[in-house]
Amino acid sequence: MLRAPDLVAEAIEQTGLEDFGGDSFLDGLALLTESLAAQADLTELGEEILKLRLRMLLANRLRVEDVHHRHPVVAEEVVEGPLVIIGLPRTGTTALSQLVSADPQVRSLRLWESTDPVPPPDSATEHTDPRIAEAARGLASMYEAFPRMKSMYFQTATGATECQDLLGMEFRTAHFDGMAHIPRYTEWVMNCDMTPAYRFHRRVLQLLQWHCPPRLWHLKTPVHMLALGPLIESYPDARFLWTHRDPAEVLGSVCSLIAYTRSWVSDRVDPDLGEEQVALWAEALHRAITFRRAAGEERFADVYFRDLNTDPVGTVERAYRRLGLALGDDARRHMSIWADENPRGAHGAHEYALDEFGIEPAGVRKRFAFYIDRFGIGGGMTTA
Repeated sequence: MLRAPDLVAEAIEQTGLEDFGGDSFLDGLALLTESLAAQADLTELGEEILKLRLRMLLANRLRVEDVHHRHPVVAEEVVEGPLVIIGLPRTGTTALSQLVSADPQVRSLRLWESTDPVPPPDSATEHTDPRIAEAARGLASMYEAFPRMKSMYFQTATGATECQDLLGMEFRTAHFDGMAHIPRYTEWVMNCDMTPAYRFHRRVLQLLQWHCPPRLWHLKTPVHMLALGPLIESYPDARFLWTHRDPAEVLGSVCSLIAYTRSWVSDRVDPDLGEEQVALWAEALHRAITFRRAAGEERFADVYFRDLNTDPVGTVERAYRRLGLALGDDARRHMSIWADENPRGAHGAHEYALDEFGIEPAGVRKRFAFYIDRFGIGGGMTTA
């Protein structure tokens, strides 16, 4: 059984470090492990998979704090921006993230450094760091063990990744819901104070950029929509690229992905998965729209899925212009190369059925009418 005190003790033993930079992470860790034990029906393999992941997050937190303790100057690093990609999952957030990461003026969170951030990356070795090969081997093993994942969510060791591990080191992120059936934890995390999570998130970015600029960051994860207020407390200059697509076209895909990843750790079938995901993402959109009204339109650029597919570079350029950024010739060239090499479906077709999860398109569109009407989904609106 996963127990928070055991995981903490193992991380301390593994690293030889003891300073976690405070104990604010303990509430989330305790509730997460309790929910996993009581609700997730973990298999023996599933328990081992999650044990390794949670212990990795704890060990990385210890290492991040150790660098800050030994080098107080890291806390003086100024994090610029960031440009934050939000939107429902499966709306083009990953493609947009990879396009933005091709811009030389932008610093992206790469998979290898998210997984293993210490020692901090260095500009002189950022493309040859041995952790890149290690992360690539890990991905290869995952795709071999779970081959459908490649068509659902393809990643590379050096590609931009979601900043879930940065929030995960505080154990305050809805990403854990995608790994196991943990409704008790998910309810808590949707309503907890996310300020400590974003405060620690910023400490990690400071460390990562210390010897490896640029300092204008781009970040991406749909769950940011649940807590945009705490996000801008840590990042007052944050601006947002918001992707849009018909919710009825994406919610089945979201459920299919979650059902698959949860199957890695449990044999249980979750009959309420469809309704749970509809409720979660409807709430996320409500919160994001409310935040946008208060924060001001000037912080936001809308990116429509159909535009991103038909004119990826032009769509990014228009979104940049909306946010007061210029797209240089090098950026345009690198983005074009990425788009040409990674057409939609390049890594296989992700097949799913809406009714498999009790989701009916008309019902979904009715539930998300507040969003569809607000952004003209399906109404011919573009980012031009």
